[in-house]
Amino acid sequence: MASLPRHQRILIALSLHILRGAVSRCSEDRVDVAEVRLALRCLLPHCPERWPLELYWDAAAQENEIGRAQGVTAAFNGIVRQLRKAGRYEEVTPP
Repeated sequence: MASLPRHQRILIALSLHILRGAVSRCSEDRVDVAEVRLALRCLLPHCPERWPLELYWDAAAQENEIGRAQGVTAAFNGIVRQLRKAGRYEEVTPP
């Protein structure tokens, strides 16, 4: 993780912040909005596999609230897992 340039770490953290916010709103309304699409696009070069990014976007557009919430949450977890596995993200918890 230390070898990743600071601006890339910030970009990843901000993208995840946007996606996490959409996860919290997705049970109320669709979250297939421009900022989510941009966040997913910014994470594309950092995820070894595209499937969680594509799943997130597809789920974000679902009309069914339960399906959308389940799909977006599962996809978000997949994205975070891939970023961690690739050494691109470490969640820092305050002391």
